[in-house]
Amino acid sequence: MDLSEFLLAWRTTALPDREVIDALVHPAHAGPSPELARRLARWGGTYYWSDEPEGRHLVLTRPGPRRPERWGWHVALFLATLFTTTFAGAVLARTIEYENPFDLFTGSYVVPQHFARAWAAGFTFSLPLLAILLCHELGHYVTARRYELDVSPPYFIPVPLVPSFIGTMGAFIRLRTMLSDRRQLFDVGVAGPIAGFVVALPVLAIGLATSHPPTDDEPVTGLLLRLGDGKALLGDSVLTLLLRHLVNRSASTLIVNPVGFAGWVGMFVTMLNLLPISQLDGGHVLYAALPRWHRRVALGFWVLIVALGSLWRGWLFWGAVVLALSRGRFGHPPVLDVHRPLPRSRRGLAWAALVLFLLTFAPVPFRI
Repeated sequence: MDLSEFLLAWRTTALPDREVIDALVHPAHAGPSPELARRLARWGGTYYWSDEPEGRHLVLTRPGPRRPERWGWHVALFLATLFTTTFAGAVLARTIEYENPFDLFTGSYVVPQHFARAWAAGFTFSLPLLAILLCHELGHYVTARRYELDVSPPYFIPVPLVPSFIGTMGAFIRLRTMLSDRRQLFDVGVAGPIAGFVVALPVLAIGLATSHPPTDDEPVTGLLLRLGDGKALLGDSVLTLLLRHLVNRSASTLIVNPVGFAGWVGMFVTMLNLLPISQLDGGHVLYAALPRWHRRVALGFWVLIVALGSLWRGWLFWGAVVLALSRGRFGHPPVLDVHRPLPRSRRGLAWAALVLFLLTFAPVPFRI
């Protein structure tokens, strides 16, 4: 469809998955005018407006051919993760006994007589956890598809009970194209943590409300997780601390049930993803909001979590994972037009993402 009569200038970029047109609109039609509005209603792709110093721009996208997805592979990974997390949930529910759960080499489980019934108890953990992870990834996926980006469906990562003890290392999607500008990067990056948090918050609240205080005297206060004969103290963030006192004021110590632990893991995943480092969701948001500060802030936060490794060794593991995923670089991959300004409407969301990170951050997430 020809829109040239409404434009002063335009630039077309052909990418493997789509065609992107950056067009400066004539001031007479920048409202937009009724004529331009009618023409855009028949546009065969997506578009959005960008207010820039020289005038109003239209960013138009025309989708290209889509590659076929291997849905069987994604479904198989999801079902495998459902199995491993359900088994982990049965151990958490104590319907399957598990010896030495924190030992990487000698952990073993005892198969009960009614294994199917005992295993099914694990759904109280696996279903809310996978709902959180799925909504997180769908937040990214749906937003990316809204911008006509070439993106994969979610990949779930199943792992054995040892060493994970929750049955999964999470999930991810693959963006297989360059994003047009910082607006797209911001929207895709922030959508996942917000979508996952919206599910994790009620899961955690319900789990804490239905958890119970210990029957014996515990020398510690907080959230206790029992696994076999062992126990672990779950680190409190500001949000879990407030929520714990709000829904269960009478108890300073709670034995967290599988639903509550699923909600806690959901908050932990939200916090990890919002770390403003490299290509984590928080890194996307930081680069979209402050591209010049990204490298320095990312390096500073990476040094911080490595330093926190003296309090919890898990930070050293996640620091190594982030470094491996970014191939040792703290910079962010470029977008097609880094100079296009981020819309003012995203500034509030950027602050909200920062507040959400601070509310969910736990310096020592786990202590045995």
